[in-house]
Amino acid sequence: MSDRLHIFDTTLRDGEQSPGCSMNIEEKMRVAHALGALGVDIIEAGFPIASPGDFEAVHRIATEVHGPKIAGLARAAVKDIERAAMAVQPAGDNARIHTFIATSPIHMEAKLRMTPDQVLERAVDSVKLARSLVPEVEFSAEDAGRTEIDFLCRIVEAVIKAGARVINIPDTVGYMTPDEFGYRIRTLVERVPNADQAIFSVHCHNDLGLAVANSLAAVENGARQVECTMNGLGERAGNASLEEIVMIMKTRSDRYDLEMGIDTTKIVPTSKLVSSITGMPVQANKAIVGANAFAHESGIHQDGMLKHKKTYEIMTPESVGWNTNRMVLGKHSGRAALKARYVELGIELDDARLIAVFDRFKILADKKKEMFDEDLMSLLTDDAELDGEHVKLISLHVASGTSDTPVAAIELDIDGEIHKATAEGDGPVDAAFKAIKSLVEPNGKLLLYSVNAITAGTDAQGEVTVRLQYGERIVNGQGSDTDIVVASANALIAALNKLPNMHAKEVHAQYSGV
Repeated sequence: MSDRLHIFDTTLRDGEQSPGCSMNIEEKMRVAHALGALGVDIIEAGFPIASPGDFEAVHRIATEVHGPKIAGLARAAVKDIERAAMAVQPAGDNARIHTFIATSPIHMEAKLRMTPDQVLERAVDSVKLARSLVPEVEFSAEDAGRTEIDFLCRIVEAVIKAGARVINIPDTVGYMTPDEFGYRIRTLVERVPNADQAIFSVHCHNDLGLAVANSLAAVENGARQVECTMNGLGERAGNASLEEIVMIMKTRSDRYDLEMGIDTTKIVPTSKLVSSITGMPVQANKAIVGANAFAHESGIHQDGMLKHKKTYEIMTPESVGWNTNRMVLGKHSGRAALKARYVELGIELDDARLIAVFDRFKILADKKKEMFDEDLMSLLTDDAELDGEHVKLISLHVASGTSDTPVAAIELDIDGEIHKATAEGDGPVDAAFKAIKSLVEPNGKLLLYSVNAITAGTDAQGEVTVRLQYGERIVNGQGSDTDIVVASANALIAALNKLPNMHAKEVHAQYSGV
């Protein structure tokens, strides 16, 4: 059995399926490069047949991100597999197709309407086709946790014989407990005659809060690949958390003596990048990457920490990428220093993008006495060069007081044309939102409005997340500024830019000439 644990990151595929977490191509590229620098073994870059955008993202990642293997997801269907093969082809020897079919009775009967023999035949044919197109094939038995064990053994043996060299056993609905799941993995390893010809993988969902525990139980029983996401993103309650899996392995190497290729000092910067792009904040008490993960308020704890840090810390903040020197740059800093700090945070900026970010850095540095890493990350979320930006904020003026009705005057650039409007609201943010929505369509239904301070201090930037729903599409937008109303307007505009067919409304009489 291998003494290496392979980390398979599916943030860009399963993580992106979280409501509101969809990313455009440039955002996916930033995350993919960060994952490559982090040292993950496999990046599941997307589901190529899902959309032209997904195909392009997978193809670009396969072309530009070097080091990890690049996987494209495909159903056990000819068109899916051929499309995935085209998308990952630029990765060469690092190309992988990850094909799947459901194997549980409820899925086969209710969803696929296929017999077990038909499912097995489809799985084998799909693996053979995929293996003829790329160097490596991974097969997943969807809902393996609720699959009859005899049939699961049978289909695993067949797909290994057909050429699959990675066998994924997903707990698709997060139903299993650690002892059950560990026993299932061990049963497969021991009962399948050709099990030694494949790496066993697990993909655990967190519906009962057991994704990490089930993944560990699988590793203890022979799994050597864990599929996970940054910050535990994913459908419903999410997936096993990459940072937790990795740091358990590192911190408890006495129990899990397995090699990994992860640079743990890049965990926190990658977590922050994913959070800023998806608009999904990390809860303060989240293990490893939460703001309070290394905070000590109890007097007893503080006394112990002053005497010896290991009294209450089983790992150091620096080991996972927390920077103890919080103030890093100021208004007198140059472009080279800014670029160097981004490199330390695991982010490579090309010259054109560095110039754009540096201009915004200087504007922000004039407003703030101290600049923090969190401020630098927020500058990336405001990148005006991302694809699909139809609407830009030109100016915003708001009047509000204790006895006055708040009113906002907005000026937007919509596809190169200037549009203006004013609106009243229950507060300055509400007025600004109404003014913006009066100028564009579609404008969607507001599902979430969230404000967080990026750093401490009265001059701190406010980071606003806005979630909109338009039909079945849910999108997030983020904005940051030392003025919370401006940050809110930017967040709404960022979300609007992600809605399909965004355009200016026909000018209404009450807004003309404003």
